Amino acid sequence: MRKIFPAVLMLTAVLGPGGTAFAATHDDTSAYGDYLSANLAATHHDLPTAARLYRQSLADDPGNAGILNRAFLFSAASGDMDDAGRLAQQMIKTAHDDRLARLTLAVQAIKAGDYGAARMQIAQSAKGPFTELMLSLLDAWAAQGLGDTKSALADIKNVVGQGGTEALAAFHRALILDLAGQGADAEAAYKEALAAAGNSPRVVEAYGRFLERAGRADEAKALYSNLLANPALAPVATQGLARIKDGTRPDRLVSNPQQGAAEVLFGIAAALTDQNNADIATLYLRMTLYLAPDLDLAKSVLAERYEALKKYEDAIAVYRTVDPASAYATDARIELAIDESRLDRDDDAIADLRALVSDQPDSLAGWTALGDAYRSAERFADAADAYDHAIRLIAAPAANDWPLYYARGVAEERANDWNAAEADMLEALKLSPDQASVLNYLGYSWIDQGHHLPEAVAMLEKARSLSPFDGYIVDSVGWAYYRTGRYQDAAKTLLEAVQLVPGDATINEHLGDAYWKVGRKLDAQFQWNHALADDPDPKQKAELEEKLKGGL
Repeated sequence: MRKIFPAVLMLTAVLGPGGTAFAATHDDTSAYGDYLSANLAATHHDLPTAARLYRQSLADDPGNAGILNRAFLFSAASGDMDDAGRLAQQMIKTAHDDRLARLTLAVQAIKAGDYGAARMQIAQSAKGPFTELMLSLLDAWAAQGLGDTKSALADIKNVVGQGGTEALAAFHRALILDLAGQGADAEAAYKEALAAAGNSPRVVEAYGRFLERAGRADEAKALYSNLLANPALAPVATQGLARIKDGTRPDRLVSNPQQGAAEVLFGIAAALTDQNNADIATLYLRMTLYLAPDLDLAKSVLAERYEALKKYEDAIAVYRTVDPASAYATDARIELAIDESRLDRDDDAIADLRALVSDQPDSLAGWTALGDAYRSAERFADAADAYDHAIRLIAAPAANDWPLYYARGVAEERANDWNAAEADMLEALKLSPDQASVLNYLGYSWIDQGHHLPEAVAMLEKARSLSPFDGYIVDSVGWAYYRTGRYQDAAKTLLEAVQLVPGDATINEHLGDAYWKVGRKLDAQFQWNHALADDPDPKQKAELEEKLKGGL
């Protein structure tokens, strides 16, 4: 078969197993309802609603430490740092060294410029392997805020002693030395960070800005030019090259200790990429943006965390706050439109992407996303036209450009332009011969049309060898066997496809056809009935009903 394209919030893990439920003796059903509703909102990652309802529950049961803890955590994770700070003050009355409460109060002190108070909060926090790293870095920036570079560097040295943190330590040492005016030592640390971290966007941008400010435009230009081909670094490189061309000098990446502390929180949050840590990462990103409201990369990462949780409206809201002049503005506009498509708001996505390519007619990513949006809306001719614009922007097609030719081929096939589709599929395979999705689409199409049958069978068998557990590709192989008269092989292969993708009407129909051909007519009728129950489209439904009446 052709394919076009391929519970409980983890903040509770921070609470530990002893998080207390609403008091069992509480007889206020309305308050208990607030607590249950808060738990439900937490399960669905609705952080603002969970925070509000936990605070309401706390008002009804003010002595409940478990509810206090949840109200605090969800307030912080939803970005309400004022309420989070108030609740953190309550928490440390009974849990003196609570890590997140002390962290929140330290962050608030840094925001207020009270670096001495921040260091006091950090000193009173419980320590652990993970929090030790963050607290040492935050203490370094608080010390720098007091003008104590020596203590700041001592904190950084402590970070290195924890192991596996060389890149992070070198980066923050470079930022602190740069801010302290120690240029030679800062450059050495920047180079150390680049060597340890590879091409991290923040390290590259910090060092590039350092070179630009030092009047070393040629070196900065060389640095940026080498990174243009990397999609993650292209926004930084493009903006840096534009500054050099205009002759403008940038600020430091980190111009004050508050921004430095924000970099600490952002770096930790960005490293928490797995699903289990999505919500604690959100909490740290909210703290990051509390300290550095203009850090657009943090906004993009926060939106990505929401996307991972399928909270697309929340992601869209965050993308809308990205500065239009930011290096990340174009990516934000594209991702926003993709999220609109995910919400079945195809017209909005198309309108936003048309506006983008109107502003930036040379945006390969913009035209590609517009093609995808048209395809999602089943406007296949328009999709092919958008992909045409994208492909015209490619000077010399390379192996990694195969998806664009494949996408255009799919759109052309769905728009009933098979000759163009076939040419694009062949071009995609020429660029990258081992793409199972392309082999499957083209091979299945040839089988369906009765063309190039030996080549099609070989193509589909190769696709299966590349993706042996893809039930749709296995179905394609089975159907190829059927169409070439290999009915026993077809029945065996299509049974495997049904086992891999149960409940697909087309695959069950194919298996029924194969069973009929090998004389297993009761099994065939069973499979056709199964297909009929799997919500086939009207045309397929009529065909199945005819088969059930009279067979093949």
